[in-house]
Amino acid sequence: MGIDLILTFCIIGIGVFLFVKDYFSIDTTSILIMALFIVAGVLSPEEGFSGFNHPATLTLGCIFVVSGGVFHSGILDGLSHRIVKLAKIHYSVALVTFCLLSGVFSAFINDTAVVALLLPIALTVCRETGISPGKLLMPISFAALFGGTCTLIGTSTNILVSSYAKKFGLEEFGMFEFSGAALCLLVLGFVYLFLVSPFLLPDSKDNLHLTKKAEEYITELEVATDSPDSNRTVVKSRLVENFDVRILSILRDGKLNHHIGPETILLEGDILKVIVPPSSFNRLLDAKGYHIIGDKRAETDQKDETYRLYEIILPFGSPLTGSSLQTLMFSQKYHLSVLAIRHRNEIIIDKLARVALREGDMLLVLGKQETIDRLESQKLIVTLSEYEKKKTNYRKAIPAILIGIGVILVASLNLTGILISAMVGALLMILTGVLTPNEAYKVVEWKVIFMMAGVLSMGSALEKTGGAELIAQFIETNLGQYDARITLSIIYLVSFISTNLISSKATAALMAPVVISLAAAMEVSYRPFLVAVMFACSLTFMTPMSYPTNTMVYAPGNYKFNDFLKFGTPLNLITWVAASFVIPYFFPF
Repeated sequence: MGIDLILTFCIIGIGVFLFVKDYFSIDTTSILIMALFIVAGVLSPEEGFSGFNHPATLTLGCIFVVSGGVFHSGILDGLSHRIVKLAKIHYSVALVTFCLLSGVFSAFINDTAVVALLLPIALTVCRETGISPGKLLMPISFAALFGGTCTLIGTSTNILVSSYAKKFGLEEFGMFEFSGAALCLLVLGFVYLFLVSPFLLPDSKDNLHLTKKAEEYITELEVATDSPDSNRTVVKSRLVENFDVRILSILRDGKLNHHIGPETILLEGDILKVIVPPSSFNRLLDAKGYHIIGDKRAETDQKDETYRLYEIILPFGSPLTGSSLQTLMFSQKYHLSVLAIRHRNEIIIDKLARVALREGDMLLVLGKQETIDRLESQKLIVTLSEYEKKKTNYRKAIPAILIGIGVILVASLNLTGILISAMVGALLMILTGVLTPNEAYKVVEWKVIFMMAGVLSMGSALEKTGGAELIAQFIETNLGQYDARITLSIIYLVSFISTNLISSKATAALMAPVVISLAAAMEVSYRPFLVAVMFACSLTFMTPMSYPTNTMVYAPGNYKFNDFLKFGTPLNLITWVAASFVIPYFFPF
């Protein structure tokens, strides 16, 4: 075993460890792995950075622009009122409606964008009907995963795995080539969702618990004549230093100020609207220099109705993740006051400034509607508080739909490859005015692009050093005496377990070159093995961190980690067994 091969396995081992421990974001870990391969000399700089101009990465970037154009044209928003009206009939109708919409849209549009659209609509239905969000949101996420497997552009994993076939000089997959097998699994999965969701999913209707929890500690106080904080800056005040109070607004001389910075000076007679952490509330009551006026229970200011409470979530790829509110200077930069954070299944009221934000975190914020709209347009947040019907811009919607259909048709009829088709579609989105160039840059999930480029280096290193062939020979030696279906079933099992532990892209990048070498060693077709990797890496239901859409519904659905294990594990096992029979039927060995 050569030194390069040993280094390759060591670096991959480090990468897997970092993926599992989640010390860094997935894209950071991916780029770190790529850098290690280059520094160690396993890959040349040209080989290491080749992931950025890899057909899979370029195709994915163009697909983001095409699907972003369709999404931002408002054609889906125009259906929202009909969705709400239909879903309010009964829970079972709501479940079927949202699952079907999520599955169908995700086959052609980025699944995280689809779930981001459906989340506030679903929560609106839950609030107006009394349906538990826990009964609805997880099925929406799972339905998006099933829908994404139905077409080549449904998920980035499909594009990644298909690109490996071309890299090895083999035939790529067509747009709808694996739709038959995927639809079989989708029907089976939907039957599970429709029949089992009412019984296994939590019936917690406490989706507003974040708001209610924060409301308990919102109050108004007056800075008294003898207050030690009179003529002090906010950052040096006893309220902040001793009681960890967050000041939301100051009423002074009849004028209300919501823009509170560290250097804002407090004056005698100021009326402060504050949120007091539970650990400090009783001590503040006994402190001298402040008069508690009353608990306002988080009502919006009667003096300034433009400031309201909003529940927001940090979506996959949000630039806000990975840093604390303090580091981001969140209040000063974004003009929003954070009252509480739902971090995984923990509600945090104390010391919010030090909490490192993560994808899927829910925040309760006080601010203006225009601020929320601006941050949402920049893909920093997704609003959960309420859903307002939006008008469809047909001037953009019609060309966007025609371009999207054109991209799919051209690629499916083999008139050109998916890369050329998607590239032309992306350019047309800009040339026809559906998206401005700046909007096109924003709709690209750059975190996914960097992650894709990084993980591709693992496959390149395995291929270059002979690691993929070595692993394939080991598998063939130990499983070669068994039927090819059993080998495929084991490959699927290893892939979906790995995806639940690390990430779908990393697993696909590792498994694709291995199964191509394995198929050659077994002298059978490579296509069923690649399809198994595609499906196993996309259909991951066991943990909230296994796929971005699962992370997105974690906090709004008020789920616990065990809820995913309890509801998702049986579904993963069912799809595994079914795929072991369905894939060979559609893709013979």
